[in-house]
Amino acid sequence: MRKDYGEELFSRRCFLQVGALGVGGLSFANVCAGRAATAYSNLQTSVILLYLHGGASQLETYDLKPSAPSSYRSVFEPIATNVPGLDICELFPRQAQIADKFSLVRSIHHDIGIHSDGGILVLTGKRPSRLDPTSQSKSEHPDFGSVASRVRGMNERAIPPYIAIPAKPYMTRPTYLGLHHGAFELSDPSVPGYAGPQIRVGGGEATASLSDRRQLLARLDGFRSHLDLTGQVQGMRDFHELAFQMLTSPETAQAFDLKQEPDTLRDRYGRHLWGQGCLLARRLAEAGTAVISLYIDAPKTGPDFTNWDDHSGNAGRPGHFAGYMRTRLPYLDQALSALIEDIFAKGLDQKMLVVVMGEFGRTPRLSTNSMGVGRDHWPDAATVLLSGGGLRMGQVVGATNSKAEFPTERPYKPQDVLATIYRHLGIDSRRTFTDFFGRPIAILDDGQPIPELV
Repeated sequence: MRKDYGEELFSRRCFLQVGALGVGGLSFANVCAGRAATAYSNLQTSVILLYLHGGASQLETYDLKPSAPSSYRSVFEPIATNVPGLDICELFPRQAQIADKFSLVRSIHHDIGIHSDGGILVLTGKRPSRLDPTSQSKSEHPDFGSVASRVRGMNERAIPPYIAIPAKPYMTRPTYLGLHHGAFELSDPSVPGYAGPQIRVGGGEATASLSDRRQLLARLDGFRSHLDLTGQVQGMRDFHELAFQMLTSPETAQAFDLKQEPDTLRDRYGRHLWGQGCLLARRLAEAGTAVISLYIDAPKTGPDFTNWDDHSGNAGRPGHFAGYMRTRLPYLDQALSALIEDIFAKGLDQKMLVVVMGEFGRTPRLSTNSMGVGRDHWPDAATVLLSGGGLRMGQVVGATNSKAEFPTERPYKPQDVLATIYRHLGIDSRRTFTDFFGRPIAILDDGQPIPELV
């Protein structure tokens, strides 16, 4: 109970937005506490995760089944890519031109068809002890971004090790690793004139400016008594100088400054959350951030859809499934293809690994009712895209049956994807941490890097 209360108190009373550096939702504990055990690291590999919250349909993206019965097959047509035999959705023309720079794993599967619990399994590798059909559950174990923060720590440039744009997946938390290993949450980088808002302290109280950052740190220390009561923060004074270094580091400020990029490149990524978020993610990875998570729900323009949870009638009006997918998929195509091309053009494909996945796939059989057409939750088959990371590109790993129902070749689980990610980050996935009860908990209990990729 004490831990949960402390987390709630921290989120209510000690939340920061360091907007002048382009950071929103940066917690004081992230900066000032717990860094003694994570010395500066020279490791440079990074992971950029595009998390498709809601569960993107495998049949409308990367595993179309044009020969399946009409009640199963994709509502879109497949198109050929520059890799012979690799077809993807017709709404991915830009990705089709660079398929030699990514690989698809079409045989990912698990057995949890609940948004939060499925997301917990996919991002932490741990099955929740109790399933919550309301999708309100929170993780009992840290996700791979928090693990990377704990192992890798702040680098010598004072760049945060784990950053989320514009917010972290709601179901994850750093748990027994400590609040200071949660994601640094950024504001939307696609807002016109994006330069970040003023700092806000204590639930919205704005400071006048960033001109006196030492005074800011002194004000923040006023919250210390509240934090110490919860047992969440120790030795905060020892890390004030590190916090000051981050707040005043010109390299840190530069990493968040999208104006450093030419307008032509920003236009190529797309002037929306997905595009500018991906561009910012590349800059942060270059600066030394270990994990950047893009929590992809919806762009700021287009229809009023909220995520990839494409049940029939989810939006309350007829025909939304094909219409929403037809609007949504080009945003992903533009941002993702620009990110992959940019990484390879800059010779960063050994250092950076891009991963695109959601918590599960969608039902092979289309659901049709008076509200329209859609697909429901389906954890038995999903596709994950990986690009870069020094992995083998231009291939399809695994396969599903003729209706995209179940894996038929090379079945893999989310733990195998995570093991591949940890390998790239240089983290031993069998390493253990001590939980709240003093028990050793392995990062992953099972799972191996996917051999076709490594």
